Amino acid sequence: MAFVQFSQVSLAFGDRDILKNVSVNLMTGTKAALTGANGAGKSTLIKVMAGLVQPDSGTRICQKDTRIAYLPQSGLTHHGCTLREEADRAFDFGYQIQKEIDQIGDQLKNGSGNTDALLIKQSELISKLEESGWHRREATAESVLLGLGFSHEDLSRQTEEFSGGWQMRIALAKSLMQNPDILLLDEPTNYLDIEARTWLESFLQNYKGAFLLVSHDRYFLDVTVNEVYELFGGDLKRYKGNFTHYEQIREVELKTLIAEYEKQQDEIAKLEDFIRRFGVQATKAAQAQERQKQLDKILAQKIEIPESLKKIHFKFPPAPHAGNLVLRTKGLCKSYDGSHNVIDNLDLTVENGEMLVVAGRNGAGKSTLLRMLAGVDAVSSGEIIPGSGVKIGYFSQDNAETIKGSESILDYIESHAPTELIPKVRDMLGSFLFRGDDVFKSLNVLSGGEKSRIALLKLLLSPNNVLILDEPTNHLDMHSKDVLMNALKDFGGTVIFVSHDRGFIEGLATKVLELKTGQHREFPGDYVYYQERIKAEEEGLVQFGNESTSSSAKKAEAEAPVVSAGKLSWEEQKKLEAEKRKAEKEVARIETEISKLEEEKSALEAKMSLPEVYSNGAKAKEVQTKIDELNNKIDQLNADWEKAMESAEQF
Repeated sequence: MAFVQFSQVSLAFGDRDILKNVSVNLMTGTKAALTGANGAGKSTLIKVMAGLVQPDSGTRICQKDTRIAYLPQSGLTHHGCTLREEADRAFDFGYQIQKEIDQIGDQLKNGSGNTDALLIKQSELISKLEESGWHRREATAESVLLGLGFSHEDLSRQTEEFSGGWQMRIALAKSLMQNPDILLLDEPTNYLDIEARTWLESFLQNYKGAFLLVSHDRYFLDVTVNEVYELFGGDLKRYKGNFTHYEQIREVELKTLIAEYEKQQDEIAKLEDFIRRFGVQATKAAQAQERQKQLDKILAQKIEIPESLKKIHFKFPPAPHAGNLVLRTKGLCKSYDGSHNVIDNLDLTVENGEMLVVAGRNGAGKSTLLRMLAGVDAVSSGEIIPGSGVKIGYFSQDNAETIKGSESILDYIESHAPTELIPKVRDMLGSFLFRGDDVFKSLNVLSGGEKSRIALLKLLLSPNNVLILDEPTNHLDMHSKDVLMNALKDFGGTVIFVSHDRGFIEGLATKVLELKTGQHREFPGDYVYYQERIKAEEEGLVQFGNESTSSSAKKAEAEAPVVSAGKLSWEEQKKLEAEKRKAEKEVARIETEISKLEEEKSALEAKMSLPEVYSNGAKAKEVQTKIDELNNKIDQLNADWEKAMESAEQF
């Protein structure tokens, strides 16, 4: 069994401990995520695991012949050959093995060396080469490349023709093609659309080796991993289960810590206030100095909690009033070459309060449509008719180009924030990953991703009633996505958006517009319904409907006849699906509650083994009483779980 093992690994940058006595073992079958706040050292730890960074102390043991593939977040480029030729370089390990086999063959032919030993070695290498899948490399390369969104025509293109995002897809493809024993992937979904992410999810679910992922996509992690490692304050801790389960358990663990954190923050604020008010007064100088000593002592033992547990919430400025009909298109077309329409004869009606996600593969025209709706791109034919009182705010990654100047981030955002939100600007910047002294950075020194986050926040602070957002979650971590999604849910207006983050889409969308080249269909329902409908069409359970009507009411009416004979109506199907999800959520809730109680019980049982407890009759009785109470609760929950499972299995 292949493995790489780390024991008591430590690494510091200056006076900051990145890793403190970290131990972890990755072996065949490991499906793990690595999480932690931005700057916690996740990428550094992965580089240590890949053997690219040497730790200050500790040991790294890697089983002989274990093959490790590492994918960084960005920065890889390819040139000088076709995509097919570049893909073949992923199989260099196989060519090396084949070279050894041929060399042994020459030795046997010439009669040099120990024949028996050479035959054994040759047999081992042949077996190793076969198990690696090297002989199927051409089919593997094509399957992986097509799965990640490349076309057959792309295989013959020169690699330097591909953009930066596609360059990283090439690098990801090569990592997967190698079929290594251990995959180390740092943000592998950053440059993938939903279709490519879905393919990667399936690939990793069926992967026989081990992998460790860093990702800010909760849905992606939930369906691919069964354990989570959290890096916090230089310490590494392992949690069983998917990412959502980790979040639930971690929140329970940190309740006490959060309470202590909030208490300490109050104490710090009071001491700082006293020192600020009385530090300059001679009569209070001694007391102020004493308070300063107390403050220094507290700051030396300051409690830190992960950013994801700091509950930051903000609301948009009130949306200006708009009518029920906010936007309509009639026969909308867009062509770049005069002969081929990217958007063809689109009739669309968007009503107030809708959260419309535009779905479709790369190149289907999603961003083009959003630019036309926002008035950035001209239409080729047809018209866009805004409703009464509509005020549109538009965001795309191009907005970053407008962020420049010598003023600080804090000054820039405060100058664009409504007066009532200025006191909350620091918190809002924190939720968009600008924390501590970062807020004093000059706009001119910011990276493209940082400028993009500033542009998004600036837009959200403007009084709009229609938001058109093209990939708003790019460059945001998981916590920031949650803050953004909650703010959009509370938004009093309408949202039209494109995103490659499935969890974000599922949490927000109330309606789906599917684009295919020159075609479109509307789906009056959330993204889960859209996915289920597409799957049902592919499986022949319902007929394919060419929906392109311009009103939600007409859309629902038109969709009803599409259902095959003997099938449920759309309304009945949605009701059944809602009941099914409710039953499944109840099962999950009970399982989580049982898990929490089991952990409490284990802690109490451990406490019973302490001499100061079992040797004290009163304490022992008190602890045992609590254990008995937990047992009763667990028994009741198990009974509830059985009923919930029976209910869920009815669907």
